[in-house]
Amino acid sequence: MNDLDLEKLRIPLPAPSHPEGFRSGFACFVGRPNVGKSTLMNALVGQKVAITSNRPQTTRRTVRGIVHRPESQLIIVDTPGLHKPRTLLGERLDSLVRSTLVEVDVIAFCLPANEPIGRGDTYIAKELAEQRNTPVVALVTKTDLVDKEAVGKHLMAVDELGDWADIVPVSAQGSFQLDTVTEVLCSHLPEGPPLYPDGDLTDEPDEMLVAELVREAALEGVRDELPHSIAVVVDEMFQRENTRPGKELVDIYASLYVERPSQKAIVIGSKGSRLRDVGSRARKQIEGLLGQRVFLDLRVRVAKDWQRDPKQLRKLGFDQQT
Repeated sequence: MNDLDLEKLRIPLPAPSHPEGFRSGFACFVGRPNVGKSTLMNALVGQKVAITSNRPQTTRRTVRGIVHRPESQLIIVDTPGLHKPRTLLGERLDSLVRSTLVEVDVIAFCLPANEPIGRGDTYIAKELAEQRNTPVVALVTKTDLVDKEAVGKHLMAVDELGDWADIVPVSAQGSFQLDTVTEVLCSHLPEGPPLYPDGDLTDEPDEMLVAELVREAALEGVRDELPHSIAVVVDEMFQRENTRPGKELVDIYASLYVERPSQKAIVIGSKGSRLRDVGSRARKQIEGLLGQRVFLDLRVRVAKDWQRDPKQLRKLGFDQQT
């Protein structure tokens, strides 16, 4: 998992002139698993750039989404949920989050309105208090799931949890205060030219986005213990030759890795029914992403205990620097 150094991305583009006072920079979304970070980032960007699931720890790497405004450009860095790691993969994901915190201009701490503040939130709040040189904005997410009175009580509890630059209630599903979140985060960015061309919504390569869409499809409907055991790698992806105009086709060959043969059986399903369903749902999402027809070939492979094996982690793209 070779995430780009954010500092290397701060090279100003030879772009058209920008207004005086234009702001650009990076905001990091942090929080415990399953607090709505990826869903909120997709809503702010206006397009799906990170997969979502009701399963905790869906995000396994930093994903960057770009929000363009006339007076600013906000690059959101979505991170894996901070948690008590139980595997080598978990340790590397937590390390990835902590290394990202010191590279951004503003930190957005996401706390869901429909859940009481717990030990995980308190633990993260203490860590964020150490980021003395970076403003931290508390975002109370999922406000559509509770009434106004409950939101008000949660806002007061969040206020007591730490010393925040701002506190903003928001709902990605209800499109509540999305513009306000962007305005607040942009207010903490430094002045400077845009860092990405107008129209770019992410800097993720297509192969990585495709792999994530396949994993998202595979996460739906499986047993609770299985999602964390699934990894996806795109083995080949290329434009098919000799196709007629308007009939262009992208061939994609991808492998789904699990840790045990019993998990392989779960993913494949009876007579391959589940794998076909995964492929069908993933293909529709990928065709929407690429804007072309797709031939998708999926294979399920076993990589024994890959979450705990350094060699397997490197093979699957989770290198030591994560």
